Amino acid sequence: MMLFRRGKVRKHKEKIFCIGRNKTGTTSLESVLGEFGYKLGDQIEGEMLVKAYANKDWGEITNFCESAEAFQDAPFSWPYTWLFLYNAYPKAKFILTIRDTESWYESITRFHSKIFANGERIPNKEDLLNANYRYEGFVWETSRAVWKTPENDVYNKEMFIRNYIRHNEDVIHFFKDNSNFLCIDVTKKGSYKELADFLNKKMLHQEFPHLNKTQ
Repeated sequence: MMLFRRGKVRKHKEKIFCIGRNKTGTTSLESVLGEFGYKLGDQIEGEMLVKAYANKDWGEITNFCESAEAFQDAPFSWPYTWLFLYNAYPKAKFILTIRDTESWYESITRFHSKIFANGERIPNKEDLLNANYRYEGFVWETSRAVWKTPENDVYNKEMFIRNYIRHNEDVIHFFKDNSNFLCIDVTKKGSYKELADFLNKKMLHQEFPHLNKTQ
């Protein structure tokens, strides 16, 4: 049984999609891609596609992909966007960034606590509804579209981790043996060289610069 039909295949210059979940080194990866000379997608425009993502309007998302060469963060880090991007860009390069599950959960909740709850606690529904980020209600809309956790337990650890693991397993299984796919942990020695080799680029560093690190 086919999972999806092949839609319109886009004619394009090289496309690179960073499909690792947030807080897996995506900011560091974006910085390196910029250093390599790729035109980067506008993060604000990408985040504003949350309604398109929630409505499964993949056409609007792939239209956005015509604006640049390399993309990361929303909506590319969200579940199953990668699958529909592959449908539109079967020759694109896909990069999955990963990290230890427990440290990932601690990092994302600590980061969200800092920006949505003054660092005092893990945010709740009211915090996300009132967050002044992009527009009021944006963060809550994103939470519903991406995580779908109980409203009284927005950062439910079991569900967050299950969502994270499922995303990584689905991506790795789908792209197994595909030469246009790379899975890396940017904190591991040698990962920068892996990326440079994957993209056929000359190394500018010995290892990844680590940016946007949540303490």
